[in-house]
Amino acid sequence: MRSAPQLSYQSASYSHVGMVRKINEDAWLEAPETGLWLVADGMGGHAAGDYVSSLIVDSLRAVPAADSLDDYVAALRNGLAAVNAAVREETANRGVTMMGSTVVLLAVRGARAVCLWAGDSRLYRLRDEQLEGISRDHSYVQDLQDSGLLSEAEARVHPRANIVTRAIGVEAQLELSQIDLQVQDGDTFLLCSDGLNKTAEDFELRDVLSHSEPNDVVRSLIHLGLTRGAPDNITAIVIKAAGH
Repeated sequence: MRSAPQLSYQSASYSHVGMVRKINEDAWLEAPETGLWLVADGMGGHAAGDYVSSLIVDSLRAVPAADSLDDYVAALRNGLAAVNAAVREETANRGVTMMGSTVVLLAVRGARAVCLWAGDSRLYRLRDEQLEGISRDHSYVQDLQDSGLLSEAEARVHPRANIVTRAIGVEAQLELSQIDLQVQDGDTFLLCSDGLNKTAEDFELRDVLSHSEPNDVVRSLIHLGLTRGAPDNITAIVIKAAGH
């Protein structure tokens, strides 16, 4: 019986403020040495959103990289719960109505991976030339789509397309979704803020992700968003798994 191939991960990240916003409220972490990648999209404006997204990145960067994926994910969950509590306290201290951030992360150990998320920043996987959305948006329009009241095309242009139903800092009790994955040789993952997937079609993402060099891919993805006017911040992380 052949043993499963050892997997190594190559990644690249890129972010742009976009063509309309003055502040980039996205934050991201690319830490292949600890098997962690994440994108956070801050909400609240007036320097509140970038405070929260940066706090997420700084907090999870400091989480010790446990050998066990289950232990590491548990520590990441605890880290996000602590950020949630800190943001709610800071919101009260500042006297503002809301400060928050989406988060989506991918943590890997060997051929096992876990995705955690809250909000509408996304994880995609390209496998055998097929693009699949791994995460599922926690958003007002996604709920309408799930109920059959809205098509995907209608959801993109809906006036409430930016309303998320879960995020860091919004509720006293943070609720994260989790999906466990088996990674295969040749898999490509994309983590992105909604500034990308709301301006680019899935088939366009698939075509760009099929290229081999992660640095070229992330720059092409951001360029794609910018050519569409980029009304929001755009952040992308591309991770490619290779057996050896």
